[in-house]
Amino acid sequence: MPARTMRTSHGGYPLGLLEGVEHNKRQSVFALQTEIFRIFTDKLVEKGFSWILPVTLSKSTDPLWPDPDASIEKRLQVEVYGENLKTMQSMIVHKRVLVSLGPEKFFILSPNIRIENRERAKTGRHLYEFTQFEIEMAYAKMQDVFRLFEELIETSISTVRKKRGGELRMLGRDLIVPETPFKIYERGSLEEKYGKDWVQTISEESRHPVWVTDLPREFYDYQDEKTGVWRNYDLILPEGYGEVISGAEREYEYEKLVRKLERDGLDKRDYESMLRLAKDGALKPSAGAGLGIERFLAYVCGVEHVAEIQPFPRVPGVVPEL
Repeated sequence: MPARTMRTSHGGYPLGLLEGVEHNKRQSVFALQTEIFRIFTDKLVEKGFSWILPVTLSKSTDPLWPDPDASIEKRLQVEVYGENLKTMQSMIVHKRVLVSLGPEKFFILSPNIRIENRERAKTGRHLYEFTQFEIEMAYAKMQDVFRLFEELIETSISTVRKKRGGELRMLGRDLIVPETPFKIYERGSLEEKYGKDWVQTISEESRHPVWVTDLPREFYDYQDEKTGVWRNYDLILPEGYGEVISGAEREYEYEKLVRKLERDGLDKRDYESMLRLAKDGALKPSAGAGLGIERFLAYVCGVEHVAEIQPFPRVPGVVPEL
């Protein structure tokens, strides 16, 4: 990430926007955030997307397994009316059900709670409570998702440079409008070239965002059983900001979903609604992705730590007063 002074508490972690930040800089972050939200939501509504409200407690949520990048220290559950509910780690299960029952394309500003290993406080990129800008489209392919997010990102950055130049200058940010379409890399070739730290290396070496495909991950991402190739993807931001979008084309065949759940040691009862639709032939093929709002805003604003974007930071291992 850019070499910048990080505003920290006595524990050495970011204070957030409500403490330790001068008024003008705080307002600049809020103004940039508001402009980006307006662009994202206006663009998608114009394209016929429905805006859906999120879920935060559910019997079903993203298992985040066996994703090698997952680092969950504790999985939260709460008893409600005699039933055990999980806090939302991502709305993938709900998205798959909804896109199959209608509407066929939608977006969600979805709060996620992931109690990350406290060592991840040092990365500058991780939080244990954050928001994903989620989209899902029935019958779409990964190239459709690429083009949609490239338009949202290029348009939002171009617009804030034109309309919010004063705020960017207040933050000391020289923001580059990315060139589209973004380059696409295959994960295996990056691992072969850069080793296990390929995400950080490609992020630091790139001048513009890049897509990376074929990432071994959760059961709901589509995998070609003959070739072993995954039709999924991450978007990696430049300047060391790392991964900001994860998504995929989705599995939809009942027998294949069951095989992958059993392979990964997951409880099929946690995904009954989705499996029931698949068994009935009603689970539609789709593609989608989630963009980490705080990470994207951190990149736009040029801050050192993603928690500096939050008014009330949720840094792994740190429990704030509010």
